[in-house]
Amino acid sequence: MDQPQVSSRNAVIVPLIVGAAQFMHQFDAAAIANALPSMAQSLNTAAVSLNLAITCYLLALAVFVPVSGWMADRYGAKKIFTTAIVTFAFSSAMCGLSHSLFEIVVWRTIQGMGGAMMTPVGRVIVAKSVPKFQLVQAMNYITIPAVLGPVLGPPVGGFVVTYFSWHWIFFINVPIAIAGIFLVRAFIPDIREEQVAPLDLRGFVLLTIALAGLVFGFSAMGRGVLPVTAIIAAIATGTVFAGFYLSHARVKADPIIDLRLLHSPTFRASIVGGSLFYAGTVSSIFLLALLLQIAFGRSAFQAGLVSLASAAGAVAMRFSLRPILRRTGFKRMLIGNACVTGAFLIGCGFFSPATPLAVILVLLFIGGFSRSVQFTGAQTLAYADMPPSLASRVTSFSAMVQQLSQSFGVGLAALVVDISLILHERTTITSADISFGYFTIGTLALASILLFLPLHRNAAAELSER
Repeated sequence: MDQPQVSSRNAVIVPLIVGAAQFMHQFDAAAIANALPSMAQSLNTAAVSLNLAITCYLLALAVFVPVSGWMADRYGAKKIFTTAIVTFAFSSAMCGLSHSLFEIVVWRTIQGMGGAMMTPVGRVIVAKSVPKFQLVQAMNYITIPAVLGPVLGPPVGGFVVTYFSWHWIFFINVPIAIAGIFLVRAFIPDIREEQVAPLDLRGFVLLTIALAGLVFGFSAMGRGVLPVTAIIAAIATGTVFAGFYLSHARVKADPIIDLRLLHSPTFRASIVGGSLFYAGTVSSIFLLALLLQIAFGRSAFQAGLVSLASAAGAVAMRFSLRPILRRTGFKRMLIGNACVTGAFLIGCGFFSPATPLAVILVLLFIGGFSRSVQFTGAQTLAYADMPPSLASRVTSFSAMVQQLSQSFGVGLAALVVDISLILHERTTITSADISFGYFTIGTLALASILLFLPLHRNAAAELSER
């Protein structure tokens, strides 16, 4: 069916509203990771035990992301998006009021459910309401807040924990969400599909078990919080049920995640190449925190301030992406930028306490710029050859793979650092151990080039305005 098109002014406002919701979700996750020691002390529990709250949040994200597209089509994207914001805000407030590990785990799980609906459904709204020739600009507005969230989370979280209390990390979400609800009601169009297939319940169950096992296993890799056998069992279970789902999806007319979308070269490059890139770059935030705080002895707040250089690079990208795309096109941009990002990550592996701060800041600025370019480019490419009616399926597929690749990337980085400790018979992490992590994820980012090479040189020409 034809979807309502937004006005030129709303073509900017709508993506910014969606981007603000993504920022809230990404910022919250990054800030909490920095506040775990203070939260553990306040709740009279071990910091390791509080990792359960993070794990449950990730599991809720992984489980409910695939069904978000179907719900947007069935009940209306605006209604689901508003419900997701309300759920996220309410559970955030309850997290801030929690007095025990059990309470915060329960509310973080519900918060994850809200986040799982909020991010992909927001992208569905943009993809269905913004004309294709404006999609790069729209995705730009969405991606910048999403990239800034993980970067700004650590310094702001460190500041809040140092000078206030961890509860305010959760309370910050409430006024943002209230403002978001009013903006959604005022500017977001009511988008829904007239004909929607019944929910693929069997596929949903198979995929839920597969994603839960994989995300749980990946998240625990290299952390030392679970026996190796438990991690292997989780990943093996997830892999087996993923195989069951693949068999199911091949014969199901309307599967919850449609594998036939991979027949599109642009979508395939976006999903597979993008997942390798995401796995490498997202884990760089985790490694940078380890490097600055543990190897270099900086406080959480100081480390967060250094990471602001990446945020500055991400903002600078906002003004550069469209001119770059018009000059190079998607294929050359994604390949060239993957080279730059891979070189940046490998270069970070050579940081040492003697490295001048100015050099670190310049490289982090370049890394923030190149990461944002690739995120926006790869995510936009997924919609290049897809009609608006498939936007929900495209978004659910993309969001699911992105969630998996992020969990895998951080887990892999932690595992490599842990293996380096074992091989060198050390008990304390040094910059040399973290270097191996950077070299690994830099290689992953470079490997994404192989998936972008088969693209036609004029792929997604309409989106690049060439």
